[in-house]
Amino acid sequence: MKPIRKYSPEGIAASLFFIALIIVLVIQILGRTPLFTGPVWTEEAARWLWVWMVMLAIAEVERTDGQLRMAFLVEGMQRKLRLAILTVIDLAFLAIVANLIWIGWKTILRTWSNEAVTLPLTDAVLYASGFVAMLLVAHRLVRRILGVGYRHDPESVEVPK
Repeated sequence: MKPIRKYSPEGIAASLFFIALIIVLVIQILGRTPLFTGPVWTEEAARWLWVWMVMLAIAEVERTDGQLRMAFLVEGMQRKLRLAILTVIDLAFLAIVANLIWIGWKTILRTWSNEAVTLPLTDAVLYASGFVAMLLVAHRLVRRILGVGYRHDPESVEVPK
């Protein structure tokens, strides 16, 4: 299996959304002071940026196989059995993610004509965050199942002596 790269498109995008979120929040906070009247769109934009950042961060966590797990039982097994069980878990997770992709697509279609309250966008842009994130998660799961993606393996971690 390949070693994990330090940077990824989803991680970079999540970081950019975080920077944009900070900028919007600073504008919103300063707009509540006597300095200037804050734009009305900052509250909704902050929520949308937060949702997109979190969804892309989910894909980044999946890329690094860094999600929380109860692994003490599996990690005590032989390597081949452990990898087989983890692959079955990944296949079940992939089935759930495929269903979420389908739900996300239907939600995008259903909300395409809804306008956001203060932003010049359709609500489908907000709901597309889940769809895009689940596509990225599915991509990472398929790569890991095929053996070309990153999988955390406790035996490959070097413990300092």
